[in-house]
Amino acid sequence: MNRAVSWFCKIFLAPIVKILLIKEIRGQENIPERNFILATNHQSHLDEIINGYVCVPRRFHFIGQTDQYGGLTKLALYIIYFLGGVIRLNRKDENSKREAVDQAIEFARKGDSLIIYPEGTRTRTGRLGKGKWGVAKIFLETGTPILPAAISGTFKLLPPGGKLKIKRITKINIGKPIYLEQEMEGKNQPAGGGGLNDMEKREFLIKTTDKVMMEIASLKAEIEEK
Repeated sequence: MNRAVSWFCKIFLAPIVKILLIKEIRGQENIPERNFILATNHQSHLDEIINGYVCVPRRFHFIGQTDQYGGLTKLALYIIYFLGGVIRLNRKDENSKREAVDQAIEFARKGDSLIIYPEGTRTRTGRLGKGKWGVAKIFLETGTPILPAAISGTFKLLPPGGKLKIKRITKINIGKPIYLEQEMEGKNQPAGGGGLNDMEKREFLIKTTDKVMMEIASLKAEIEEK
């Protein structure tokens, strides 16, 4: 999403989103001034709206799937993706997956923020799923900090296959950013991991993904406490 569209959303749409959907936001002080990778759990299509609320008026991009819809719905989706600067991803195509990650890396290097769901898809149960390596790969290649966050409430409002309900119950809990320098401490390696061998890169991706998912799980538990 370019700066002009992002500012439009900040001024005209964000207040409506807050009034209709958002009950509480924690951890806004943790949002860095620079660009970041917002990594959150994925419960509903409403998550895009909630995460967009967190990111405006910055330049930012989603990774959005294209393999589930067809016909006029797919055409409308492509128009929305074009206007919103969404990175298109066909989850059934390995080349598309690689291209989506490469495009995300390019945007991050230009100073844009990214919104990525490490689970790769919406939960069907409301529980947090297993994380994939995409966030960690972009993190390693660019050094862009990961901002873990948890969303609660959107599964009740619009679960997969369910009907939309409008109620101000959504909560967001934003954690402390994870920086590459911290994860590379003792390795003496720059962003990009050029000095890491394949085994070391694999270990880094696994550990980083696990750390991000543990952070999201902890943030989710905090915000869902009665």
